[in-house]
Amino acid sequence: MFKRTAITKCILLSAVLLPCALPASAATILRLAYAENSQPVKDALQYLGKAVEEKTNGEVKVQFFPDGQLGGERELVEMTQVGVVDITKVSSGLMESFSPVYGVFSLPYLFESQQSFYKVMEDPTIMNTVYQSTEHLGFTGVGWYDSGARSFYMSEKPVQSLADLKGKKIRVMQSETSIRTMKLLGASPIAMGQSEVYTSLQQGIIDGAENNEFALTIARHGEVAPYYTYDEHTRIPDIVLMSNMTKKKLTPTQLQALEEAVKESTELEKAKWADEMNKTRQLAESEFGVKFFHVDHAEFKQAVQPIYDDLQSKPELYSLYQKINQIQ
Repeated sequence: MFKRTAITKCILLSAVLLPCALPASAATILRLAYAENSQPVKDALQYLGKAVEEKTNGEVKVQFFPDGQLGGERELVEMTQVGVVDITKVSSGLMESFSPVYGVFSLPYLFESQQSFYKVMEDPTIMNTVYQSTEHLGFTGVGWYDSGARSFYMSEKPVQSLADLKGKKIRVMQSETSIRTMKLLGASPIAMGQSEVYTSLQQGIIDGAENNEFALTIARHGEVAPYYTYDEHTRIPDIVLMSNMTKKKLTPTQLQALEEAVKESTELEKAKWADEMNKTRQLAESEFGVKFFHVDHAEFKQAVQPIYDDLQSKPELYSLYQKINQIQ
């Protein structure tokens, strides 16, 4: 799975990050690294660290490497595989390249509502299958955070019906499902890095993009694409990962404390996410002049039906999709 450069980086970081020999009574230090993130996620991860220390009476402490200090999300997953990083948080969109079952979250219009999404994410019969799907790779999922719903925002005019997407160049993530979704909706998908989106919108290279509302303000995309339409085609959660090696160095009691801390941090993040979203919408309207629109999802869902028709050729993914549908 590794490229040689990734292996070399992990070896070098191991020498730098692994602590020197400590007395038997010293605390176990867990290295938690993450890339750039929204404030609610950062707050949740900070809470996780404090909660772990409190719940273990100082036996386990968390050392943070924030904001891409150790690399991007793919690099962090690879470091978690070999135990250089103990815990990380990445998008489940990236995880699809490590385990196909994570692709279920890229399916368009999968969730009926935010409440349905939360119900699925908190169901162990579904999520344990997802979390454990990477155990053979050296890590597993231990929790999740809300990352909002992805919707369209455009530079010239809003998307108010399916016809408004026809022929429009839309920036998407480098995801096979995302690209196919845009094609079925009549748009022309353009895969590019997030850092290129603002200039591409400004110069007319693309007509629009799709993301949650934070993109309008934090990335300032609202300045060049002031029409945001809530079609909410995907809800792609963030996933908290832990190295298998980390599990081996924690006692059962310490591991239970960590799992409790993750769950508590998820509840904190959900509350903070909702609050920040309200502030972001207000800021987007007042400071960036963004106008918000809502559409009937029916014709959009009908357009992407071929994706679901083809799911039966992927038994594991189809089974997971059926379970999700049953509990919504």
